[in-house]
Amino acid sequence: MSVKSILLFVFSLIYTLAFSQGNDEKVKDIGEVVIKAKVKRYKKKKDNPAYSILQEVWKRKRENALEKYKTYSYDEYEKIEFDINNIDSSLVKKKIFNKMDFIFDYADSTSNGKLKLPFFLNEAVYKIYGENQPQKRTKRKLTAQKTAGFQDNEVVALMAKNLFKDTNIFSNTINFFNIGFESPISSTGFSVYDYNLLEDVTIDGNECYRILYEPKRKDVLAFRGYIYIVKDGYNLAKVTLRSPKSLTMNFVKNLYAEFEFSSPDADSYLPYRIYSEFEFSFSKTNKEAKGLITKRSIRYTDYQFNKDFDPKIFTEKDEPTATKDLARDDEYWKTARTDSLSKSEAGIYTMLDRLNEVPKFKAILKAYRTLGTGYYNINEKIDVGSIYSIFGQNNIEGLRLRLGARTFFSQNDTWRVEGYGAYGFKDRKFKYSAEARAMLNKQNRLTIGIGTKRDILQLGSRLTTGEGIMSSSFASSLVSRSGNGLLSNVTQTNVFTSIEPVKNLQFRLDGTLQSITSANPEQFSMMYLKDGQLRKTVNDAKLTLSIIAKPGAKYSKIGLDRKEHSTLSPTFMLKYTRGIEGLFNADFNYDKLQFMYYQPMIISTWGKSYLTVEAGTNFNAVPLALQNIIPANESYVISRNTFSQLNYYEFVADSYATLHYEHHFNGKFLSYIPLIKKLKLREVGFFRAATGSLSEASKNINIGAKKYSAPTEHIYYEYGFGIENIGLGNFRFFRIDFNWRGNYLDRPGISKFGIKAGLQLSL
Repeated sequence: MSVKSILLFVFSLIYTLAFSQGNDEKVKDIGEVVIKAKVKRYKKKKDNPAYSILQEVWKRKRENALEKYKTYSYDEYEKIEFDINNIDSSLVKKKIFNKMDFIFDYADSTSNGKLKLPFFLNEAVYKIYGENQPQKRTKRKLTAQKTAGFQDNEVVALMAKNLFKDTNIFSNTINFFNIGFESPISSTGFSVYDYNLLEDVTIDGNECYRILYEPKRKDVLAFRGYIYIVKDGYNLAKVTLRSPKSLTMNFVKNLYAEFEFSSPDADSYLPYRIYSEFEFSFSKTNKEAKGLITKRSIRYTDYQFNKDFDPKIFTEKDEPTATKDLARDDEYWKTARTDSLSKSEAGIYTMLDRLNEVPKFKAILKAYRTLGTGYYNINEKIDVGSIYSIFGQNNIEGLRLRLGARTFFSQNDTWRVEGYGAYGFKDRKFKYSAEARAMLNKQNRLTIGIGTKRDILQLGSRLTTGEGIMSSSFASSLVSRSGNGLLSNVTQTNVFTSIEPVKNLQFRLDGTLQSITSANPEQFSMMYLKDGQLRKTVNDAKLTLSIIAKPGAKYSKIGLDRKEHSTLSPTFMLKYTRGIEGLFNADFNYDKLQFMYYQPMIISTWGKSYLTVEAGTNFNAVPLALQNIIPANESYVISRNTFSQLNYYEFVADSYATLHYEHHFNGKFLSYIPLIKKLKLREVGFFRAATGSLSEASKNINIGAKKYSAPTEHIYYEYGFGIENIGLGNFRFFRIDFNWRGNYLDRPGISKFGIKAGLQLSL
C-alpha cells in the first residue's frame, strides 16, 4: 500500500472525528528537544572542534556495526501507536460522538490541558538472525503480534510499519516516507549542517561529548538536534533528530527520532532503543488544529554473536501467517514487553472492542473503505463498483457507463467472482467481462482462474502487461489532443494458473483465445493479408508463461488479492508467448519474448527516481493486432511509462527496447529562488527513449493506408520537466508536465510540444 493509502486513511479519520479548531492553550510539540544555543559557524570545517570528533566516529563505523561478526542474533520488541491529539471539550460534545463518547474515558491528559486519544496499537516480537560469512544474509522472524484497532488490522499494521522505515543512523541518507534526509552522522554532513561542540554530559555513567547540529539552510530536508559521543572510544551514545519549523512537507507538522546505543559486549556499541514520532495535521501553522501522532518504539535485547545457526533459518520460506497463529496470552506479553504500556495504551484493546460494536462507527469505516477501494460492500458479501470507473468517454462509444460487482467476504478470500457491464451511448453496444478465481493452496499461492471479456480496448497502451481479463482497457479519456478513434473490439476467453514457490517469485501460465477487429474500420484499418486473402479479424490462440519477481516486496493479507505496500523493491517480469495456429481457428504461429524491469530509488538527498526498462521481440511476422506497439499517450493526463508526444500506432516494432526515467527533486533547486520558494513547488525531470525494428514481412502483412514503422534510424526520445506540489496550504495535489519531442520532427501530424496534468497525493 502506498503513501497515498496511508494519507487517505489518516486524514479521512481525522476529518471523521470532527475536524475542528480550538483557540485556547498552545500545544506542546512532539518529541520535545529544546535547542536554545546559538550556532556558531566556522569558515573551515577543520577549524570546528566537532569535526575531529566526528572523524573518529566515522573511522569506527564498522567497529560498531554487526558486520564485524561472523554471525549474530537478537530480539526485537516493536510498539506502534496512533493517537489523535488536541482533543478539547468542543470536540467531545459533538453529535457525531453520540453513543461513542465512552472513547474519551481512555484519553490521556496533556500538559496543555487537552486530551490525546490512542486509537490504534500494534505490538510485535521478532527474532533476527544474521550471517556475514561465508555469505551475507539476514532473517527477521515474526514470533508474536497483538493488535488493537479496526477491521483489517493487519493492513493498517503493515501500513504503519511501512510508514516507519528501518533506519540506520550511520547511513549518509536517512529514509523517511521514501524521502532522503541527510544524516547528521554522515561523512558529508558538514555540507548540510552546522555543528557546535557544547559542554560535556554524562550518559549511563559515561562522559560524553555533546554536539549541537542545525541545517545551514532553512528550506532543505534536514534535521536539528544533538549528538552524544562517548569520550572513551568515540562510540555513539545517543542521537536526536527533530524537523525544523520550516519543514517543507505536506501534512507533516513534526518529525522526531531518538537513537540510543549501549554496549552488549566489550567490543561494540549497538542500538538498544529507537524511538520515532510523526505528527500529521491539516494545518501546520495552527497549533490547536486536530492532528494525528504516530509513534514507534523499538527495543533490542539479547544480542548473541558468533554462534552457529541452522542454515535452514535463512532458506525457509516466510509463510503468510494468520493473526490467530501469532496470538499470545497476557502472561507472555508481560515478559516479552521490554517497553511498558501506559494506562491509555493498555486500555486501547478494551476501547476498540467496544467501539467496533457501535453501528455509527461501522458506517464511518465503511465510508472510508469505499473511498479507499472504490467499492461499496453490501452485507459483507458483495462489492459494487468501482465508483471511479463509472464514467468514461471515447470517440467510438461516446459517453460510457460502467458498473461492476465482485464477491467480497473478507480481505483473505480464497475465491472470488467478479465482473462488469458497460454501455456506450454512441455505438449503443453492451460490453462485459467476468472472471472467477480460486486459491487452492495458501502456502505456495497456487491459484486457478477462468474469465471472458467483450469490450473496446486501446491496444498498445502498455508493452509488458499482465494477462488478466479484468485489467484496464485504457480506452476512455475525457480529454485528448486528437480524440481516440484507434480502438479495437476484443473478445477474449482466458484460463490461467499461477504459483509462488519462492517468496515474491511468481510463475503464471495463461491460455487465451481472442478475436480482434477494428472498432472504427472507416478511420482505422486493421486489415491484413493471410494466404493471399484480405482479413479484418485476427483470431488468436496463445499460451503465455510469465515469471514475476519482486524481491523485498511487502504484503499484508493472505487472500487472492493481497495488499502490496510501498517499498523501494524492484520488479522483474519475463514473459514468453507462443501463438498456436489452427487451435480454435487461430490464424498465426508466433513466438514472443518480453522483459520488464522497474526500480524506484532514493538518490541520496537529491530526491527519488523511477526507472523502467522494457525490451522484447516477436520472432515471426504478425499483423498489427499481435505486434509490439510503442505506447503513446494522446490524452492530456499524465500516464506513466507511455510516450507523451507520440501518436497512437506511430511506432510498431518486431523488436524493441524502451527506457523511462523520472526524477523528483523535492524542491532542491526551486527552494533557492526568492518568492518562488514560498510557493513550495517541486521540480520533476524526465527522459524517455525507444528503439526498435520492423521487418519487411511484418510491414507487408498489414494492408491499409498507413504504413507502419519502428524507431530504427534513430533512437526516439522525449524529455521535459514538471512542476508538482501545486496547491494551497497542505493540499497540493496538482502536477503539470512540459514535454518536448526530441526527433522524428518531420512526420505529419506529430506534436512537438505538449502539456499534461495530473493529480498525485504526496508528502
